[in-house]
Amino acid sequence: MNTQDRQAGRGLPKWLKWATDPIGLPLALALGGAAAGAQPAQAREVRAGSPPELIHHLSRARHEPGLVILLAPGDYHLRPLPYLDPTCGNCEDPAQTMPATLGLRVSGEKVTIKAETDGSARIHTHSGYGLLIEECEDCRLEGLTVTAGIRDTAGLATDAGIVVRHSSVTIARCEISGNLGDSAVVAQTVSGIMGVCGREGARIWLEDSRILKNSWDGIALYRDAWARIENCVIDGIDGGRPGPVCGGRGVAVGVTWNARAEVVGNLIRRYWKGVGLFVDAEATVEGNIIEDMLTWGIALWDAGRGRPYGDIHGNFVYRTGACGISVTRGLEGGRKDARIAGNAISLTGRNPKYDDPEYYCTQEALAIHATIPSMVIESNWFCCNREAGGAPGARDETRDQFLAVTQSLREELSQRPILRQSFSLREHPVGR
Repeated sequence: MNTQDRQAGRGLPKWLKWATDPIGLPLALALGGAAAGAQPAQAREVRAGSPPELIHHLSRARHEPGLVILLAPGDYHLRPLPYLDPTCGNCEDPAQTMPATLGLRVSGEKVTIKAETDGSARIHTHSGYGLLIEECEDCRLEGLTVTAGIRDTAGLATDAGIVVRHSSVTIARCEISGNLGDSAVVAQTVSGIMGVCGREGARIWLEDSRILKNSWDGIALYRDAWARIENCVIDGIDGGRPGPVCGGRGVAVGVTWNARAEVVGNLIRRYWKGVGLFVDAEATVEGNIIEDMLTWGIALWDAGRGRPYGDIHGNFVYRTGACGISVTRGLEGGRKDARIAGNAISLTGRNPKYDDPEYYCTQEALAIHATIPSMVIESNWFCCNREAGGAPGARDETRDQFLAVTQSLREELSQRPILRQSFSLREHPVGR
């Protein structure tokens, strides 16, 4: 979707197209003012070669719409500043402040920060909230590496390489990696540092990016956040292994409370957990490869009180320790057209530790704990799965049957170069 389409609201979900921002303005205005006939801001490019120069240009960007800040190749080490988060992103009661540290705040209209060449500008944030995109309309980060975050001591602070609140932003061809924190601090807080965190009023287009080896969720969306996540590699690398702080702890993609998401065409692997839709979240999860998860691959979970929605189709879930896909959606109400269809699920339930359903889910490739009558669950394909006690998957087909029925799905997935890197397609090659 290009910038003009976004400003006009084309291609957005209907609920988002007509939503209002926190101060009551139509979101179409917040995304660029097209609905009011506003004149487009004239872009002006400036160059920064050091953190002081970058900070100077960002202070001007608040009053100069359309500023493009081009970062020279090199390492940019930020000095962390004290920051008091006015709300708590993932608390039962969000109306509480949370102390944290801040690397850089980006605000304004149509502000772009980009590297001269992709990956050549490396921002070492040395803070909990690395880049805070706040009150930034139609802004853009391009080709940056964001790394070296520090875990704040307040366990409920939503530390991340990039935090977005009350903003619309495109994050393109970026790498958010190596945000781990001190192992002693993480041992106390449990939560580590996320790659990208969407907070209140966030509208995020995350595309063609790499979220690698961060010590908590790859991408987390909390209350009133929306994101489209497409063509990204979200890889914990370390798989959340025990011991010193490492990558892959948490959920690779977590959509929580009333957040909304489109998760399309991503390579998601080596995390504690895969893609989770929790409480009242709504998401389309389509055409992803989700592999090598310590526990489950995809979970739709109502927490005993919510009405989450998922259109979960055309994914390949491969090699998990617990169940492949878990469904817990027991309360009536909410959206009626949820479906789980056309997914390939193989080599799940590998770890006997999770045979006890009290851990996460019943040890099945597709674990259905509760559904509503309108939910469609059909045409999913299964192979080489393990159930509790070492029993073979009850729904399993033979490998030859599985390869035959998933041929078109694997062909479609292989159209994306990043998915051709997956273990799943290497071990189930197209044409076999």
